[in-house]
Amino acid sequence: MAALPPTDGLVYLIGAGPGDPGLLTIRGADAIRASDVVVYDYLVHPEILRHSRSGAELIYVGKQAGVASVSQHEINDLLVRLARSGKTVARLKGGDPFVFGRGGEEAEALVEAGIRWEVIPGVSSGVAAAAYAGIPVTHRDYSSSVAFVTGHKRAAGWNADGPDAAARPDAAARPDADEDQAARVYLRDTAQRADTLVIFMCAGALSEIAAGLIEGGREKTTPVAVVRWGSYEHQEVFVGTLDDALNPNGAITSPAIAIVGEVVELRKKLRWFGSESEFSLGAAPADDPCCAAGASVVQYEEETVESAVLCADD
Repeated sequence: MAALPPTDGLVYLIGAGPGDPGLLTIRGADAIRASDVVVYDYLVHPEILRHSRSGAELIYVGKQAGVASVSQHEINDLLVRLARSGKTVARLKGGDPFVFGRGGEEAEALVEAGIRWEVIPGVSSGVAAAAYAGIPVTHRDYSSSVAFVTGHKRAAGWNADGPDAAARPDAAARPDADEDQAARVYLRDTAQRADTLVIFMCAGALSEIAAGLIEGGREKTTPVAVVRWGSYEHQEVFVGTLDDALNPNGAITSPAIAIVGEVVELRKKLRWFGSESEFSLGAAPADDPCCAAGASVVQYEEETVESAVLCADD
């Protein structure tokens, strides 16, 4: 489709970073202050919204696993509609917009609609969550390569699951058996891509991921760390091996990122952030204090942003 003539509106696709509000870039903060509307996701720290100017409109479009949410198509349409009305829009995304953030899809929609836009990269959760857990994703003695992959079936292209699955033209023609086979092939191929694997959106499929990586040649004893709410003050780290991940701790829920590889061992020496507690990656007996401590599902409550007008829709 040919791009339409530009409008007076402008959309900033802004990476808000992994959680710690101090990791927002200066350019990102400036763009938020310059915007009439802030369209933000679930993983954007409430403190970041305080950069919005007085009278700015805040629109929440976050997605959570198992919770009804705004579809990506609707978000694209919202951004186009707001910009066409002449508004400057800050589209805030956790991590980096172009690293499993669907920012590329939003940018395509803006280009096709003739909307001016700009991307402002953010600190990727794939690097920051590992760093806040004391794990460098590369290290001269342990890892000379790193691959960022997704554990989310829809994003990986091996399943029709996801918020927009019903809208896919091939959704009805993808039987579960075919999807399971595609998943196994994808994971086997992923296993040897790099010394370190950083797996986004992994919480709901840890056992399948571990099985696929083992089938692809990774040793069962390969170290694994799963970081929940990376860089937040309530960050949790679950440590074990691929074998443990075959039957994972039930406390591991979204948002979570997994780091697979020998670099995980460096956490014993380099951990610096958060509490001294560390949770078992594998399922533990109900009376295990580690399991009990990690069993609480942490949800971050949003705070009121006094400088902005909260709005559920446009």
